[in-house]
Amino acid sequence: MRLSRSSSRNRFRQYLKQRKQRAAQERVHEHVDERAEAKRAKRAKRSFVGLFGAFISLLTGFRGVVAMSLVTLSVSVLLGLLIPYATKIAIDYIITDSPGPTGLPDFVGEFSAERSDRMRLIWMLGGAMVTVAGASVIIGMWGRWQCTRITKRVQVSLRRRVFEHASRLPLHRIYQLKSGGVSSILREDAGGVGDLIFSLIYNPWRAISQLIGTLFILLLIDWRLVVGAILMIPVIWFSHKTWITKIRPLYRDIRTRRQGIDAMSAEAFSGMRVVRAFNRRHAEAARFTSEGHLLARQELYTWWWARGVEIIWMMLIPMASVAVLIYGGGAVIDGVLTIGDLMAFSAYLLALLGPLEALVASATNVQNNLAALDRVLDLLAEEREFEDTTPTMTIDPTLVNGRIAIEGMTYAYPTQTKKHDATDTGEHAEDRRGEPVLSDINLEIEPGETIALVGASGAGKTTLCNLIARFDDPTQGRITIDGIDLRDIPIEQYRALLGIVEQDVFLFDGTVRDNIGYAKRNASEADIIAAAKAANAHGFITDLDLGYDTRIGERGVRLSGGQKQRLAIARAILADPRILILDEATSALDTESERLIQHSLAGLMRGRTSFVIAHRLSTIRHADRIVVIEDGRVREVGTHDELLEHDGRYAELLKMQLEGEDTEEARAHAK
Repeated sequence: MRLSRSSSRNRFRQYLKQRKQRAAQERVHEHVDERAEAKRAKRAKRSFVGLFGAFISLLTGFRGVVAMSLVTLSVSVLLGLLIPYATKIAIDYIITDSPGPTGLPDFVGEFSAERSDRMRLIWMLGGAMVTVAGASVIIGMWGRWQCTRITKRVQVSLRRRVFEHASRLPLHRIYQLKSGGVSSILREDAGGVGDLIFSLIYNPWRAISQLIGTLFILLLIDWRLVVGAILMIPVIWFSHKTWITKIRPLYRDIRTRRQGIDAMSAEAFSGMRVVRAFNRRHAEAARFTSEGHLLARQELYTWWWARGVEIIWMMLIPMASVAVLIYGGGAVIDGVLTIGDLMAFSAYLLALLGPLEALVASATNVQNNLAALDRVLDLLAEEREFEDTTPTMTIDPTLVNGRIAIEGMTYAYPTQTKKHDATDTGEHAEDRRGEPVLSDINLEIEPGETIALVGASGAGKTTLCNLIARFDDPTQGRITIDGIDLRDIPIEQYRALLGIVEQDVFLFDGTVRDNIGYAKRNASEADIIAAAKAANAHGFITDLDLGYDTRIGERGVRLSGGQKQRLAIARAILADPRILILDEATSALDTESERLIQHSLAGLMRGRTSFVIAHRLSTIRHADRIVVIEDGRVREVGTHDELLEHDGRYAELLKMQLEGEDTEEARAHAK
C-alpha cells in the first residue's frame, strides 16, 4: 500500500529471506499461469554463454570493427610487454658484468665495459623503450576509440529498439511499467548493455592477451616459476563460481529497485497537485527516503559480496611476490638465475597477476551489466500487442466507408495473478481475464452515423470505445469495419483511420503548433490554424505570449482545462479521421465555450462514423442513435425522441439530470 510501509530494515530482511527462497530460479514471483511461468523459467536460466551470444547478436554491423579493435589491442599489449624485459637487459648486460656489454648479440654492435659505452647503451635502451611505448599507446588508442564509438552506437540502437518494442506492448502492460520504470530501463539498463563492449570483450581480451604473452615470456626465463603461476588459474575459476554467480541476481534486484524508485518519483511529481492538495508532501518524501534506504542496504550487501573476491587477491599478490622472492633469491644465490632474471620475473609476475586481478575485478562489472542485459532481454521477449494475430489483408483508407459492426462481443479486462508482491521485485504479474465488463454486445453502425453512448459511470462506455479503437481485442465475438474483422487488418492501417478526443486530455511538452500538428505529419501552417479555428482555439492561442510557438509545458500545465480540451479537438480535426471517438470531449468546457464548438464538432462529425460519450445528455440529443449501456449490456437503442417515448432507462437518466440542473439553477437564484 502507498500509505503503509514498514521500515527499510524489516523490508531488507524480508528481501534477504526471499532472496534465499528463489536462489535456485533467480526469480521472486511464482505465477499461476503455467505457460507464462515456463517462458519465464526459460529466461531465468539464461547462462553466461546464452547472454554472451545474445550480446554478440546485438553487435550486428559492428563486429568487424570490434575484431579490428581487438587485433590492435593485442599488438599494443604485446608491445607493452617488451618494456619489462628491458629491466633484465639493463641489469645483466649494461649495469652488471653478468655477462656485461660484451654479451650482447652482434647485431647490437661492439661495446666495451667502459662507462661511456655503458651510458650509450642505457640511452639506446631508453630510446627504444620510449619508441615501443609510444607505438603501443597509439595503436591501442585507435582500438579503444573505435570501441568507445561503437559503445555509444549500440546504446542508441538498443534504446531505440527497446523504446519501439515497449511502445508496442499491450496497454495494460505499459501501465504496469509506469513512465519512470520505462525511463530506467531505457537509460540505465540499455546503457549498461552498451558498456559490455568494454567489460565483457575489450578489457577481458586485453587481460587474456597480456596473460598469454606474459606466460610465454616467463616460460623463456624459468619454466618452473610458470608452473606455479599457472596453478593460480583454478583460483580464478573457484572465485568466479563461488561469488560471481551470486552477484548477478543481486545486481538485477538493485536495478529493479532503482527502476521502482524512478517510477515512484515520476509519479509523485506528475501528481504534485494532488500531493499538495492532501498535504502529503512529507509522506511522499518519507516514502522516497525509505525506498532509498532499502536500495542503499541492497547496494551495501552486494558490495560486500563483490569485495570478497578482491580480498582474496589482496592477499594472493603479496603471497605470490614472497614466493618469487624466496625461490628466485635462492636461484640467484645458487647461480641458476641472474639478478636480471629475478627482476624481470618479478616484473612479469606483477604483469601476470594484473590481468588475473583485472579479470576477477571486471567480473563484478560484467555481472552488473549482464543483469542489465537480462532485464532488457526480458522486456524484448514480452509479446507485443496482437502478436498472436496475423493480418491477412490491407485496406485503402480512401476507400473505407466506415460501416462498423459489433457481433456478439464480450470483453473482460486482464487481471494480475501472483503469489508475491511485485513492488520489491519489478516482475510483472501474468495476465488472466477477470469478470466480463461487456457482455453480448451487438450493434451495426452505418457509415457517417453518429452513435451516442449513454450510461452511468463504469457501465462500459469507454471500454467499448477502446475496443472500437482496437486498444485490445474482444474476449469473445468480433468487431468489423466494412465487413472486415479488425484482427485481419494491420493495426497501423486501422488506427490511421481514427481520431480520438478523450476526457483526460494528454498534451506533450512542446509548442501549441507541435501539439496540434501531432495528428498529421508535415501539416502546413494553414492547416494547423484552420483546425484551431474550427475548434474555437485560435482566439486564445493568439493571445498567448508567442502564439502558436508558445510552449505549454508537460501535459499542458500552462493551459486551462478548457483550453487543453480545445487543442485536443483541433488535433482530431487536423487528423481528418474516418472514425471519430469523442469521450467526454466537451467535459472541461464551460457552457459558453461548449456552445461555441458544438457547431464545429457537428461539422467534424458530418460524413464520419462517430462515437460520442457524454454525461450531459442535452449535448447528444441530435445523435442519429443513442445506445444506453448498463452493467456491460446494451439496454436501449434509439433516437432521442424514441427513447423518451419508450420511457425507459434513458428517460430516467435524462429526468434525473434535468432535476439536478433545475436544483442547481434554483440554488444559484436563491443566492
